[in-house]
Amino acid sequence: MVGTGAVVGVALVALGLVLTPGPNMVYLVSRSVLQGRRAGMVSLAGVAAGFCVYVVAAAAGLAAVFAAVPAAYTVLRVAGAGYLLWLAWKALRPGGVSVFDPAPLPPDPPRRLFAMGLLTNLLNPKIAVLYVSLLPQFVDPEAGAVWAQSLVLGAVQVSVALSVDVLIVLSAATLAAALRARPGWLRAQRYLMGGVLTALAARMLADRTRPAAA
Repeated sequence: MVGTGAVVGVALVALGLVLTPGPNMVYLVSRSVLQGRRAGMVSLAGVAAGFCVYVVAAAAGLAAVFAAVPAAYTVLRVAGAGYLLWLAWKALRPGGVSVFDPAPLPPDPPRRLFAMGLLTNLLNPKIAVLYVSLLPQFVDPEAGAVWAQSLVLGAVQVSVALSVDVLIVLSAATLAAALRARPGWLRAQRYLMGGVLTALAARMLADRTRPAAA
């Protein structure tokens, strides 16, 4: 049985991650601003499907695989940090664009919106590190079946993340309009996001912990 402390711990970690700018937030905001809330919700459905893939993989022993092959985890960590640095450069470079002021793009059909949301989440280094390294730390082998605990804790993470993401989708257009009316705020948001992404990438590169086999 999963303890209350584990549930609270995973919920707090999930909340901190979903509030930190990353690929999921960038994609959801851009789709919601460019195509409206309906497109944002379809994209979010794809993101939710990606979470489900990670939950099932965690229950099947994903962390144990990376614990047995540390080099694979290192590749994942470095690649993820590189992706975050690329997103940071897009925000910080001269002429960079804020996530709340994306460049116009042709509207995508629902199937593509869903697929891109799924792919964005599956390739999201923050989520990969969460399920490979962080979530297993809250699993207690003496408290029952490891796979069942992984499913429960994964469900907690998904619930927290999707609750916040729904608010992001619903408020993205309103917030974007408010920021456009204040160019200084829009520029500050761009620098803030770029700085946070850079710091997160640096932390991932500096991390030398190995995934714990649950």
